Amino acid sequence: MTKAPYPVDLHTHTVNSDGNDTPYELVMNAAARGVKVLAVTDHDVLPPRTAQIPGNGEMDLVEFAKAQGVALIRGIEFSCETSVQDVHIVGLGCDWDGEIMAEEVKKIAHSKAAAYVETVRRLNERGYAMDMEEILSLGGRRIDLLELQKKRIFDMMALKGYTPDWKSAKLLVREDPYLSVEREKPSGVHIIDAIHRSGGIAILAHPMLIDEVVEKDGRRMTRWEFIETLIVAGLDGIEGRYTYDKTSCKDRRRREDIWQDVLDRYTGRLFLSAGSDYHADVKKGAKNQREIGECGLTMEEFLAVPQLRALYETL
Repeated sequence: MTKAPYPVDLHTHTVNSDGNDTPYELVMNAAARGVKVLAVTDHDVLPPRTAQIPGNGEMDLVEFAKAQGVALIRGIEFSCETSVQDVHIVGLGCDWDGEIMAEEVKKIAHSKAAAYVETVRRLNERGYAMDMEEILSLGGRRIDLLELQKKRIFDMMALKGYTPDWKSAKLLVREDPYLSVEREKPSGVHIIDAIHRSGGIAILAHPMLIDEVVEKDGRRMTRWEFIETLIVAGLDGIEGRYTYDKTSCKDRRRREDIWQDVLDRYTGRLFLSAGSDYHADVKKGAKNQREIGECGLTMEEFLAVPQLRALYETL
């Protein structure tokens, strides 16, 4: 397997949300790619504590990763803002056994389920035939409705040939006011506070996926003005490197140019984070999938951030 260009990847997913690797597979793939620090950041669910090891039962995930030469940080990626798309805040180092994170995850699961049932109903109305049972069973691993992530609906649309890929499905739904069923999401300010109250650090993921102009609480503002409200609320870090060219990003510049734009704006104000947003989409036929460590940090960059270094030293 080709070695990753970056040994630190702070944004990845497993089957616990919309990824396609089990926690075991994620760690093994990271190790094979030479990744030394890995954050598991599934969408809106508490991070896995254990991994099912083939032929060896269940093991503590952090300890298993350590045995493979990977320092594993347990995290979460929260979807925020009802009226602003793609505002995702990653929390690392939280108290995962406490009531604060458990309550946030519970509220989000129920709001998602109701919205996704309505989304599928409206897609059916428009001629995109699919039922909830086949969506929940996609990939051979049936999940509960409260575990459903929206990307699974997009994957199903692509599988049925309604769109070329999940990214096209996402844009189709997102840009159609009728299909884009808005669920009640927590505000970014609220989630930053919840992460801090549970002892963690808050990082804004993929800032350039946020539209150039957004509307929040009846006020139109630029992407940068919106991000400023998160900084005022105590945002700690921002993803400076990200796989924009492999997502639904509307900015078609080279990803290196986008990275530099973010760095120029926020260096010295927020610490630099970075990640691939790996989902193991190759398992669903993706031809241009994101690879672990494709975007990330060098070890020097990672250890230069006091908050990240502190997390590393506890592993």
